[in-house]
Formats: sequence, structure tokens, C-alpha cells
Amino acid sequence: MDLKKLLEDVKNNNLDVEDALEKLKDLPYEDLGYAHIDHHRSLRNGYPEVIYCKGKSDEHVLGIIDKMNKKNTNILGTRCRKETFEKIAKIYPNAEYEELSQVLKIKNEEIKEEGKGKILIITGGTSDIPVADEAYYTAKFFGNKVERLYDVGVAGIHRLLNNRKVIEEARVIVAVAGMEGALPSVLGGLVRVPVIAVPTSIGYGANFDGLAPLLTMLNSCASGISVVNIDNGFGAGYLASIINKLK
Repeated sequence: MDLKKLLEDVKNNNLDVEDALEKLKDLPYEDLGYAHIDHHRSLRNGYPEVIYCKGKSDEHVLGIIDKMNKKNTNILGTRCRKETFEKIAKIYPNAEYEELSQVLKIKNEEIKEEGKGKILIITGGTSDIPVADEAYYTAKFFGNKVERLYDVGVAGIHRLLNNRKVIEEARVIVAVAGMEGALPSVLGGLVRVPVIAVPTSIGYGANFDGLAPLLTMLNSCASGISVVNIDNGFGAGYLASIINKLK
């Protein structure tokens, strides 16, 4: 349906606002040739499209940002190289960059905390922080209260148990671990809330670049654990945000 006609129908009371909103959800994406930008994704699932920068040329990333920025939407980019960000910052002075996690943020609108509780990001070790921070900044960008509890892995389990109060206050937990990946299983036996497990590629040879902790987490005997892909901090932060906003 033509957008102008749709708006005229609403203006002339020939179409209900809610019905018009449903039709807007299915309007075509914007075709750039090298990318198809889904401007109405937030209408369908509550979150705007996120730019996965890795593998894209700087020109393509800038082109996508240009079109999204014209819609005055907040923009989140993951796996963004520092060199790419430096080019972006010259054009968009409000761009922010988290170097450790390679997260890019452009805020055109105020981010309101709409989550029902607190999301807690926990890591087994300090080496897991880049992936954990990707989850942290993703969840915060989508309007959640998020806290971090890092380097409390099972090799010194007293560090984890000494933080029971903080852990029990969370509505959703993201557990990030490499090596053998035992942390989510331990947490799953301690809490009554969802635990999102993130295997990382941190570890020696038999870690197999994250395959070992992935299999550990998938085979966990603790209930209430979901598992995302290796090093997928973004996916964990996104899922945690959805859970935290459920009524």
C-alpha cells in the first residue's frame, strides 16, 4: 500500500490508527544495492536493526548509518573496527565507541530504562570480558538496568558464592565463560531466574576455539539454561533484554 494513501486514509478516518500501524509493519525495506535496511523492524519486534560491522567495508557501514540516521533512530553496531569508528566519528560527533568490545553507539533519542528488573553479566575470567561487555552494552542500549560481575569463575568458586546477594537480585543472568565452560551450570543450581550461557573461544588447545564450553553448556544438568553461539555476547544481551521486558 502506498504510504501517502495510507496516511490520507488515517487522516480521513477511513483507517484506524492501529490498523495503519499493522500495515506499516510490512512496508518494504530500503534497498541500497549492497544492503536492505529494515527500518520497520522495531515496529515488528520492538528493537531496531543492528549493524554487524565485521566483514563490511567502511563505505558500506557508513552508507547504512547514513540511511538509519535520517530516520532519527538510535544505532547500534557490533564488531566495529576502531579504524571504522574513527571515520564514523568525523561525520557523527555523537558516536560512541567501546574499544574492548568493539561496540558502536549513536544515540539520537534518549534511552529509557523499560526493563522490569536487573540483568547481571557474569564472567568466569578476565579474558572473557570483551564478549561479556558486548552483552552489557547491548542490554543497556535497549533500555535495561545492567550490572557486571567479572572474574568469578569456578576455579575459585568462593568468589562467586561471596556475591550471592548480587546474583539473587538479578531478573536475568548472562554467564560468559571459556575453558571448560562450567560457570552457567553452577549458576543454574543457585538461582530461580533464566541463565543465558555464552561460550567463549578463550582457552588452550582442547578448548577448540569455544567448542568445548559450548558442548558443556548444551549438556548442562542444571535446568533453566539457554545457550547462544560462541562469542555471541550481542545475542545474549538481546535475549536478556527481551526476557527482562516481559510482563
